Amino acid sequence: MIRHICMFTLKEENKVENIKEFVRRTEYLRNLSMIQRFEVVTNVAGTPDSNYDVALIFDFLSVEELDKYQKAPEHVAFGKFVSEVRETRACIDYEI
Repeated sequence: MIRHICMFTLKEENKVENIKEFVRRTEYLRNLSMIQRFEVVTNVAGTPDSNYDVALIFDFLSVEELDKYQKAPEHVAFGKFVSEVRETRACIDYEI
């Protein structure tokens, strides 16, 4: 099993609205068959400004399934939106 964690800091402009839109758009990913576990989290208010704003925590059966996810039209469309609103991104994929 591969755990895929991506964390994002969003641009300051319209940040609150963009976080809501980010979370809303993840729903288009929820039903992709290659995702075994689906979790989207947002940073808690009052925590350090250096924290990331949102994170995706997904599990896949294999790296091959992760690769299918990366190429899925729903993910590509989501990625286009994210690239417009994100400031930074950090990602790790590891075996569990």
